[in-house]
Amino acid sequence: MNYDVKDLSLAEQGALRMEWADNEMPVLRLIRQRFEQEKPLQGVRIAACLHVTTETGNLMRTLKAGGAEIALCASNPLSTQDDLAAALVKYEGISVYAIKGEDKETYYKHIHQALDIQPQITMDDGCDLVSVLHTDRREGLASVIGGTEETTTGVIRLRAMAKEGVLQYPVIAINDAYTKHLFDNRYGTGQSTMDAIMRATNLLIAGRKVVVIGYGWCGRGVAMRARGLGAHVIVCEVNPLKALEAIMDGYEVMPLTKAAEVGDIFITVTGNYHVLREEHFHRMKSGAIVCNTGHFNVEIDIPALERMATGKRTVRAFVDEYQLSDGRRLYLLGEGRLINLAAAEGHPAAVMDMSFANQALSVEYIIKHHSGLPKDVFPVPAEIDAQVAQLKLQALGVQIDTLTDEQAKYLESWQEGT
Repeated sequence: MNYDVKDLSLAEQGALRMEWADNEMPVLRLIRQRFEQEKPLQGVRIAACLHVTTETGNLMRTLKAGGAEIALCASNPLSTQDDLAAALVKYEGISVYAIKGEDKETYYKHIHQALDIQPQITMDDGCDLVSVLHTDRREGLASVIGGTEETTTGVIRLRAMAKEGVLQYPVIAINDAYTKHLFDNRYGTGQSTMDAIMRATNLLIAGRKVVVIGYGWCGRGVAMRARGLGAHVIVCEVNPLKALEAIMDGYEVMPLTKAAEVGDIFITVTGNYHVLREEHFHRMKSGAIVCNTGHFNVEIDIPALERMATGKRTVRAFVDEYQLSDGRRLYLLGEGRLINLAAAEGHPAAVMDMSFANQALSVEYIIKHHSGLPKDVFPVPAEIDAQVAQLKLQALGVQIDTLTDEQAKYLESWQEGT
């Protein structure tokens, strides 16, 4: 077995934390128990490019229980939990290529190492693995029958590939499942982002002006949690419908150039490029904090900040201070990468339970149905989404109503009117 992790002596600590996370992942645990008996993934090779966290560790255990051969690499250079990576290698026998803080060269080397198993299924979070497979490793496309994609950014990239006709196999967009984006994106991103900012800075959030840039499901969650901590939340948007929704939710909405003058903490969550730019840095007050909770570190124009700075120093773990010529100081958290994974532990296990249950069941679905799927991006099948929700309710001890035969018939008919 090949691997590249920081230190195998960390494995025991990682195993304990993975066990702790598993306590909060009852849906995935039920799937793992079934997979152990049925082996629906027997002999299937899976290359996974995901955040290497304790929750991901439990997904890998589930796939292995189903019979899969797995190679796992990181989908972000700062999101790896080194003890978990060691635990997967030492105790689960899974090939892991991930080291927290790895440079860009090592990051892509690890992606190539994961692809060396000639996967039949790809599992991605951001589309980097799929992108490498479609460019530098095209010889590996022949063995691939399908894939899954975890996050918004990756789905956007994949849909662009499908639109151009270059996507070479079907991919299920896990992010489009209701049990993913309505819970993981909103509750997971919201809590973990604010957790990370507080861990990195130890600042009081109450009374500060927090600028949330982007009001998709992740932005909604961040705004909700920031307000819950007592912040005055300002939302910046380019979509008029989302801007209107933010107003109706009780937030102040304004252009980013105006928000730049009053904000204390800026959080990008758009999935887009150079959202915070030089023009905004020039307007920020001294002490302003900027961070990103979108997938890639391109949402903040870090090269522009570097050009503007007359000095730079690391004042706390994951906090870089940029000194400007006019005496102002701006603070960048987590090198502009996903702050909730760079400075904290990512989403709570309870929400990743649903996301990763969708992943496991979608892999099983691909194995059964890949021959009938065109080369495109698809939502998680509705029956899987509903199954995950039902299992989660069951785990929570919650019962719900069912339609009567009369009600079901009424909903399927058109004859009855006023």
